[in-house]
Amino acid sequence: MADIVLATLNAKYIHSAFGLRYLMANLGELRDRAALVEFDINQRPLEIVERLLGESPRIVGLGVYIWNVALTTEVVAILKRLRPDVTVILGGPEVSHETEQQEIARLADLVITGEADLAFAEACAHLLRGEKIERRIIPAVLPDVARLQLPYAFYNEHDIAHRVIYVEASRGCPFHCEFCLSSLDIPVRQFPLPAFLASLDDLLKRGVKHFKFVDRTFNLNLAVSQAILEFFLSRYESGLFLHFEMIPDRLPETLRGI
Repeated sequence: MADIVLATLNAKYIHSAFGLRYLMANLGELRDRAALVEFDINQRPLEIVERLLGESPRIVGLGVYIWNVALTTEVVAILKRLRPDVTVILGGPEVSHETEQQEIARLADLVITGEADLAFAEACAHLLRGEKIERRIIPAVLPDVARLQLPYAFYNEHDIAHRVIYVEASRGCPFHCEFCLSSLDIPVRQFPLPAFLASLDDLLKRGVKHFKFVDRTFNLNLAVSQAILEFFLSRYESGLFLHFEMIPDRLPETLRGI
């Protein structure tokens, strides 16, 4: 049983909900009252709702993305029909920019736009104290990434054995491509390197072999990218696989030589 249930529909079973783990990590004193539940888009909406309600939640937080918005809309509709007393909070990129035109936003109780790492915890604290939140659409203040609790401890042993492990050394994108939502994530912010590398070291010790970096441009800050690559090189073992997104015109010899 959990007062707060964090959930999303992943595109595939092997994917992991990185954003939900950030929300869990930053719930503070509410963390013990929360559960994280992952589904995928091949599951039936009614099956998902039954699983969610099985936790007897007061709050359900749902991550909404382009691949799951249609099914998540069905989930919210069924959930509110069966348990209108449960507060449904939406977040994620698919509900951060056009909430006025979205059926899912109309069905939900609250929508947090932008990076909700801290704003979700604040909303939950108000609701669990019985306080009313006046605004249905809550624009999250851009969090200082140095203040965020990192989410990597919330990858469990099952995740490490069966799911993609996502990590990020930075947030934001320096480019302004009109076709991409990432161009709205300004400015680029770097996570403090010592704490990030300590988390990577812990994941390595727990058996993680494949790391997928979600940084928009891994090699934007050359000093940081070099430090990360040297970190992995010093700990290299057979089977280690790293995935980065890079810009090819920013690969000086110091980086290529690692």
